[in-house]
Amino acid sequence: MESYAQVLDFLPNGRQTERGFHREPLALAVGEDELKLFELVPRLGAVLSPGQRIPLVPLEGVPPPIDHVRRRLAYDELTVSGRAELTAALERIVRANPTRYLRFFNDAPAVSRRFHLLELLPGIGKKTMQQIVDERKRAPFSSFEEMETRLHLKNPEQLIVGRIEQELSGVEDKYRLFVAP
Repeated sequence: MESYAQVLDFLPNGRQTERGFHREPLALAVGEDELKLFELVPRLGAVLSPGQRIPLVPLEGVPPPIDHVRRRLAYDELTVSGRAELTAALERIVRANPTRYLRFFNDAPAVSRRFHLLELLPGIGKKTMQQIVDERKRAPFSSFEEMETRLHLKNPEQLIVGRIEQELSGVEDKYRLFVAP
């Protein structure tokens, strides 16, 4: 169950594909815990904006700005502006919870003698993977900044964001590292 979501797009008049006279406002969002894409129905009068972090459950007796979750979305069902906002939203999610994503760099195991889970990150090859494994043996990474300095790797959080986007877009891969099935 997701507690918070990042709004990707707000459609005050609903989708253009809906027929009929009663179109309800919709918000497209990505959950922060399981990284699922959702179509949300906001409460009457609620105005949401892309990039906004919203609660999906009542907090301290205050109802959320969302009436209910209509359904889970596939990546292809996102609007163009929703797709454009997705990368920035995922970056905010990864930066807000660095321990969760650093744990992957610190604990990712080898799958076989020839393949390591770190190689599933876009931009990581055998050489960089071996460098990460060697450095984490010396001491676990405590921050993304530390990773940058120890590995001479620019924006390691972008590697995580790239993998999450691949999983959301339906990459044909038997490994799910971050997005819930």
